[in-house]
Amino acid sequence: MQIPKGKKIYFASDNHLGAPTSEASLPREKKFVAWLDDVKQDAAAIFLLGDLFDFWFEYNKVVPKGFTRTLGKLAEITDSGIPVYYFVGNHDLWMNGYFEDELNIPVYHKPKEFTFNNKTFFIGHGDGLGPYDKGYKRMKKVFTNPFFKWLFKWLHPDLGVRLAQYLSVKNKLISGDDDTKFLGEDNEWLVQYSKEKLKEQHRDYFVFGHRHLPLEIDLDKKSKYINLGDWITYYTYGVFNGETFELKKY
Repeated sequence: MQIPKGKKIYFASDNHLGAPTSEASLPREKKFVAWLDDVKQDAAAIFLLGDLFDFWFEYNKVVPKGFTRTLGKLAEITDSGIPVYYFVGNHDLWMNGYFEDELNIPVYHKPKEFTFNNKTFFIGHGDGLGPYDKGYKRMKKVFTNPFFKWLFKWLHPDLGVRLAQYLSVKNKLISGDDDTKFLGEDNEWLVQYSKEKLKEQHRDYFVFGHRHLPLEIDLDKKSKYINLGDWITYYTYGVFNGETFELKKY
């Protein structure tokens, strides 16, 4: 993608809308929608790097209640011709066509490489990558197993969604408090993952969410690791103007 003059590419991650309750997350949702309204003025594209919702599961004929402001704003943006790209996170693994069919937003379940103005970006949510996060990797195999997804689908939505929200917010089977603590560069497993990928091929930027911390770390003189932070504590986002990448606070 060649970014037109005066346009920018925006990145955001980890809103966790619906947590800890729909009522409590509503002010955060309104703030995020206001941000979308602002950035659409000069956006060449918008990348959402997962966990937009604290829980999302698509039944065949049902989608979770709520998030009307966010979904409507995303539809408005894509209808205007601005592309939006979505990478699933560990809280919204179960996307199955709704974003593509209703919002015209492509959804990626694995990291993907993009090139903007001859700068290469390796983009993903970040969960389950690198040598660590072993407990989550085992849990993810269960969550994404077709048989278990089929079983969950047959729960009545009122029961299924309530159960999943409880696990997500209270039980920490899906999320954890460790995501909010900087572990040091040598122990940040997404940094280590990026360094290993860099040995295979040069990328200018590795951009992830998941860690809930705004981070900018130089991997070498020409490559940088970026974590976007979140929309719970930091309200940070990334912006690429065609030449440089910045983390900003809304």
